[in-house]
Amino acid sequence: MRGRASGAPAAAGESRSSGPGNAARDPRLDPVPGPVKTEAVVLRSMRYGEADRILHLYTPARGRISAIAKGVRRARSRFGGRLEPYFRIQAELHEGRGELLTVTGAQTVDAHPRLRTDARALDAAARACDAVGRLFETGEPHPGVFNLLCRQLALLDEQAGADEGAARRAGSLTFRLKLMLAAGLAPQLGACASCGEREHLVGFSGAAGGVVCAACEAGSFPLGEEAHGFMAGALGRPLNEAPAAGEQALTQAERAIAATLEHHAHLRLMPAFAAA
Repeated sequence: MRGRASGAPAAAGESRSSGPGNAARDPRLDPVPGPVKTEAVVLRSMRYGEADRILHLYTPARGRISAIAKGVRRARSRFGGRLEPYFRIQAELHEGRGELLTVTGAQTVDAHPRLRTDARALDAAARACDAVGRLFETGEPHPGVFNLLCRQLALLDEQAGADEGAARRAGSLTFRLKLMLAAGLAPQLGACASCGEREHLVGFSGAAGGVVCAACEAGSFPLGEEAHGFMAGALGRPLNEAPAAGEQALTQAERAIAATLEHHAHLRLMPAFAAA
């Protein structure tokens, strides 16, 4: 199991000393100032100054990027309401030498309007975007993660207003498991993560990175057959076909996810779904 994606290139203008084992950086890898067009999901929006906003965007080819939208909070802003969190947009940006890009234009691809009518769906969208932004925090491209996030937001928008608490929680955990798979952090579920035994799998160990057998269960916590089956099914099915499971099984699965991320990515995310 490997850690989360890292190794983003140094910021433009940052020098690296040359010498044995430390070759000078190829200047062709530095960003070239100019226009950038990309699809993006707005992960987060923060007020800046009197009328601006700093945006965290997730893109298919550039990973997570930060950009400033100047004057967006003015009543007559040319951006209108197109830069709100969880919007999927076609963004026009200008890249300079600094870390922040500048938003020069934006067109809505999907505003997910029903999310705004359902507090629980909106909260689930916030948690999904937070997980992506923290687990994939660099500029490394992950188009599969971008597509996964777009599908999750579309599903949450579709399900807004439906009173299906367990199904929503199952969907949120399925999304998180698929993010872990994309990051190379998926838990081992087919055999004991400590000794390889395929029978008598009774617990889960975050340190070991998966299920453990009765002989290796020291330091683990119980993982029932239903929770085990849910996690395996979630990894193997499409996002919109999240397997059903009871509350106890979902609680065990969420604990297993959290323990794996804490031990192997040194990351503690918000719970995948708000408590009722």
